[in-house]
Amino acid sequence: MQPSNRSSLSMEPAIQRSRSSSPSVIVVGAGIAGLAAARALHDLGFKVTILESRGRIGGRIDTDYEFGFPVDMGASWLHGACPENPLAPLIGRLRLPLYQTSGENSVLYDHDLESYALFDSDGQQVPPGLVNRVSKVFEGILEEVKKLHMESAEDFSILKAIALVLARKPELRLTGICQKVMQWYICRLEGWFAADADSISASFWYEEELLGGGHGLMVKGYYPVVHALAQGLNIHFHSRVRKIYRRLGKVEVITEDNRHWKADAAIICVPLGVLKANVIKYEPRLPEWKEAALNDMGVGKENKIALYFKEVCWPNVEFLGIVAPTSYGCSYFLNLHKATGHPVLVYMPAGQLADDIEKLSDEAAARFAVVQLKRMLPGASDPLRYIVSRWGSDVNSLGSYSYCSVGKPTNLYERARMPVDNLFFAGEATCQQYPGTVHGAFATGLLAAEECRNLFGKQDSDLSLFQPVMGEDTARESPPLQMSRL
Repeated sequence: MQPSNRSSLSMEPAIQRSRSSSPSVIVVGAGIAGLAAARALHDLGFKVTILESRGRIGGRIDTDYEFGFPVDMGASWLHGACPENPLAPLIGRLRLPLYQTSGENSVLYDHDLESYALFDSDGQQVPPGLVNRVSKVFEGILEEVKKLHMESAEDFSILKAIALVLARKPELRLTGICQKVMQWYICRLEGWFAADADSISASFWYEEELLGGGHGLMVKGYYPVVHALAQGLNIHFHSRVRKIYRRLGKVEVITEDNRHWKADAAIICVPLGVLKANVIKYEPRLPEWKEAALNDMGVGKENKIALYFKEVCWPNVEFLGIVAPTSYGCSYFLNLHKATGHPVLVYMPAGQLADDIEKLSDEAAARFAVVQLKRMLPGASDPLRYIVSRWGSDVNSLGSYSYCSVGKPTNLYERARMPVDNLFFAGEATCQQYPGTVHGAFATGLLAAEECRNLFGKQDSDLSLFQPVMGEDTARESPPLQMSRL
């Protein structure tokens, strides 16, 4: 195999300014939240400067073209392909095609039997009828987990809650191959939250709001979306922020190379992992309630290992999976060929498995993925090339996306989003409604821009840019989403 080459102070002075003067705003981070905020404020006449630590836009959106076509190594789905999705108007206007990998309410246990092929470790395919029966049992267990949570004031991890349910209802306990399939469903649940089931709050997964329309894979990748948002914006790359001062309605931002940037306000759009690591120092410090919210939130890891083959050597399904006695031993691959026509499989480890794989070299990580593939399909060929993501060790992300840890309040997302003086916050970890999603991050970027606009008394500005966040119906003005299912 050959690797690809990858390289609480008064705001009065600010508010009293004449409307004829354009307020200045520094946006920290050129992910989709930062770009959304910057785009909106720029188009309203603000002087906007974006400071981005990477050498590219997108943040945890990373569309790679090393294979000669787009492969998303970060975010890749529109979760909720419907007009109510905040990103739908933009994706519709850009006429970007989506491929529906699953229908509504299919995150944890529901599935289309034509879309999955599960195998035991000896390469024997698990009969679809058996998989379907286990899915019904798993659905029942999760319903019992909900009841358990409502009956108890104590919060449990998903793993502990499942164990308590099985102790209460032993008739739901499975053995043999059925138990292995159950572990695969838990593995998929862990992938959704990018964390192990013993870390995730059992109350969190069912309180999360899911939009209708199913889950649409971005066939051409997410890059066209961030590219459209970034057009004409003032972006400074390789500008890692280290300090942020705020005084008397002003902010001063200092980057790693000791450049000083001054503005009337700042919008912080860096990943939760970076916020938790205290890479950015604030003076004065952020309030205790803000620091506590960020510290209490969980940040998980999910990586991708994209394998490019000469030709397809696997079944024509959307996901291939290995069942095992533990969720750690399970695996699943996304088949990009069915959605895009390219002979690519994407191995997607999460939680502790993702962390362990990050300790390997790219070549060793790709070989590990190939070993998993050949456990299912012994005759599979070796890939020609590969790409490996490392979101956990990447200093610009330090994790993939957020989740609610056991025993922590579920309002942490809203507290993480709340402004502090003339500092505003955006990103998927500040979205109470749609955490861990691209559209959630996008929505918080627009909301931060709206709050910033209100700070400077621009209530008479054009509201059209904020309609996706403010609940206005923009579906009639935008082309419908192009969704296919082959």
